[in-house]
Amino acid sequence: MIMFQGTSSLHLDAKGRVTVPSRHRDVLLAQCEGRLTLTRHPDGCLLLFPRGTWEIKREEIRAFPIAARDWQRIFLGSAEDVDMDASGRILVSPELRQASRIERQLVFMGMGAHFELWDPPSLHAREQQAIDAGMPEALSHFTL
Repeated sequence: MIMFQGTSSLHLDAKGRVTVPSRHRDVLLAQCEGRLTLTRHPDGCLLLFPRGTWEIKREEIRAFPIAARDWQRIFLGSAEDVDMDASGRILVSPELRQASRIERQLVFMGMGAHFELWDPPSLHAREQQAIDAGMPEALSHFTL
């Protein structure tokens, strides 16, 4: 399984497109022919999945119990299939840009099997919140 990692600071063009960082582009072309899915996350970012990975997640989300219907709406109701163009760009729709507060600048972050796209101030605030809260108990045995 391919694991994506690393952060890139990028800009949307005038049409709302972002260029996938070159270090990920060839892998995505080989893995999924540049076919991707973009959706919202309740943390305020966007999630970008290779289409095959998304199809597995989509089935997991579809199987949520009725008590999690609102979460299905967030993930499935916001999902948009996007394809990389010949220049390695994907279109971020106005609806998804608004939901994530992404205007012009964004942070493109590899998170293992998928990517997160963040508005830089929102990411900074989220990270600072995590640092201020301290290491969670679930990570008490983790060391570097």
